[in-house]
Amino acid sequence: MFDEAPTAQNALMQDAAFAQALRLCGGEPVHLPGGLMVLRRRILGVPLAMLPRAAPPLDLNDQLRAAGLHRIPLILSPDRPCPLPRSLRLRNPVTLAVVDLTAPHHARRARLHQKWRNQLRRAENTEMTITRAPLPPDPATCVLRLEDRQSRLRGYANWPAPLTAAFASVAPDQTNLFRAAYQGRRLGHMLFLSHGDHVSYHLGHSNAEGRQLGAHNLLLWRAMDHFAKAGFTVLELGVLSEKTPGLNRFKLRAGAQRITTGGTHLCFRPLAKG
Repeated sequence: MFDEAPTAQNALMQDAAFAQALRLCGGEPVHLPGGLMVLRRRILGVPLAMLPRAAPPLDLNDQLRAAGLHRIPLILSPDRPCPLPRSLRLRNPVTLAVVDLTAPHHARRARLHQKWRNQLRRAENTEMTITRAPLPPDPATCVLRLEDRQSRLRGYANWPAPLTAAFASVAPDQTNLFRAAYQGRRLGHMLFLSHGDHVSYHLGHSNAEGRQLGAHNLLLWRAMDHFAKAGFTVLELGVLSEKTPGLNRFKLRAGAQRITTGGTHLCFRPLAKG
């Protein structure tokens, strides 16, 4: 079915902590014999299997058969473009903003856009303080309440608060909440989730004073520095959307590169043997 050998799997949605968090929330992820995780859902009563953010291996059909999933519609979302014969494309590839953390500190600083670097320098010259801690494993914590309200106001989708809290419960060391404060007043925060040697930006918020002082510039820079020193190699800053040109500019000026995913595809073989 597939013409390309698998690539390394290092996506957040293939991480063991994500599977454990799903189970805490009532999900039923299935680990295939080769190690990949498949999600199971029902949409309008129809059972579906989903393979998120992973390159399908050559023997995927055999692995699905071993798990009893070979006759269920399968939605594939490869991490990178790859050949997917006999599949129907449901969604075009998206572009991600990704930061290489392997370069030395001075090289990463030099990659910053001049305007972004100037904003960072001004933020560094304030008395702003940055702290880092695990995310409290509580769906009602202020960080998750703010995210729920912000996502509804701006019309974007993120993980439900209980799922993020469940991730923090099963893997507290994989959550990194960076907060910015000035003279005792909170200005904003950024939450990152680690998986393998990668880190993903998960959510963030800044108030008016934080935006004026460049809190998110300093938060992101300190986070990049921390993760680089800790040995992580890649920081994913999320999708570059046509609906958010200002956010796209912020990510790219922070030294991010554009990486294209493989899109979303449907594979269905109802007459498969076995």
